[in-house]
Amino acid sequence: MSDCGCHAEATNEAERRILRIALALNATMFVVGLIAGLAAQSMGLIADSLDMLADACAYAIGLLAWTRDARFKAIAARSSGTLLLLLGLGALAGVAWRFMAGSAPEGLWMMAIALVALVVNTTVLRLLGRFRRGEVHLRATWLFTRVDVIANLAVIASGVLVLILHSAVPDLLIGAGIAVFILKEAVGILREAREAASHAEQLPQ
Repeated sequence: MSDCGCHAEATNEAERRILRIALALNATMFVVGLIAGLAAQSMGLIADSLDMLADACAYAIGLLAWTRDARFKAIAARSSGTLLLLLGLGALAGVAWRFMAGSAPEGLWMMAIALVALVVNTTVLRLLGRFRRGEVHLRATWLFTRVDVIANLAVIASGVLVLILHSAVPDLLIGAGIAVFILKEAVGILREAREAASHAEQLPQ
């Protein structure tokens, strides 16, 4: 029997479905984490929620760029990197403001929401397992989600320290750490976007 390409189409559709599920879960947890972070005065939760938003944007751009040309993908990547850069700077500004104005983060809320986020990210990480050795833009989604799991564990740990020490310092440190990582991601994406744009310009019109 000849190869009609049906298996490839089915595989691509299954992969797109996984990205849609990951997008929906991350977008939901961004809203939940942001609201909880503001209510609990936790910069760790707020920064973690911004990281979830960054991942949601990455999944959305991956879906939009799935069948587009190299130029579109370069523009999309540049937009994603710029958004990440703004989110990271905003998170750092929030940490600085909380440091100067003072805050009283609620450790129990931090641990509860971070635990829910951990369950979500662990689920998404398992779904993205097939991308672990895939194309670079798909492998990146798996790598980012793996870092999210680490960030969730860090927020849980900082919640424990907040309860034990009765201090906002652990929360501020975790918030700053996640913000710095977002900035690192942004710089990396912008660098790759610049290289991709340069390569796209050399392609025949």
